[in-house]
Amino acid sequence: MRCATRRVLLGMLVIGLAAGPAARAQGGGQGPYRGRGQFAGMQRERGEVTAVNGGTLTVKTDEGTTIQVITTANTRVMKGRGEMMKVADLKAGDGVMAAGMLDAANNTLHAAMVFVEDAAQMQAMKANLGKTYIVGRVTAVDLDNARMTVERTDHVSQTIGFDETTSFSRGGRMMGGMFGAGPGGPGSGGAGAAAPAAGGESITLADIKVGEMVRGTGSVKNGIFVPTELVVMERGRRREGGAAMGGSAGPGPQ
Repeated sequence: MRCATRRVLLGMLVIGLAAGPAARAQGGGQGPYRGRGQFAGMQRERGEVTAVNGGTLTVKTDEGTTIQVITTANTRVMKGRGEMMKVADLKAGDGVMAAGMLDAANNTLHAAMVFVEDAAQMQAMKANLGKTYIVGRVTAVDLDNARMTVERTDHVSQTIGFDETTSFSRGGRMMGGMFGAGPGGPGSGGAGAAAPAAGGESITLADIKVGEMVRGTGSVKNGIFVPTELVVMERGRRREGGAAMGGSAGPGPQ
């Protein structure tokens, strides 16, 4: 079983390495998360490292859950625009985005690739939570005033608003990038209907329910955060352009 798993991981790594140059050429942008070609067919988890034990990283994900990221000698660990690292170089507080095979039942991801943001960059991202991006669980929806209350992943409750620039989608990945600077939402069309995120299903504010996880990028307008795009995340649909875990097909959020 271990041999079979290792062969699969090696296969994914080879595909990732081959796709890397093309992804960099097409992706451009800022940071290591922009080019997505090398992630094709892999499942992904992003979050903050809370512990390092040999080749295993304990990661608190964007959604607030804890997952074990298992690495091997064949796992590619990179920082910034291609700086190679070792797992031993990672520490609590670093941000990571791991791609590989997700074992949801055991909260474990067998990583073929790990991209790293250092602790200082993570602190900068934390400072922008609720200002340039939002991630959290919906606790209230006010359709009459086009507003929503979100319990963020840092456990702060925040009310956000929507306007004619906001687009809503379920699943898929956000066009502007999770930590992109400034607005990056696709199209416009009002708080009720707009273009979906890439690979996602276009929905309206009325389709979003209390208890669902959302993420979005945007900016503060008149004292309230207004996302340009808001994506409802679907746990278990983590593969980009591939089958969801559990056997059902469908693209997932980034």
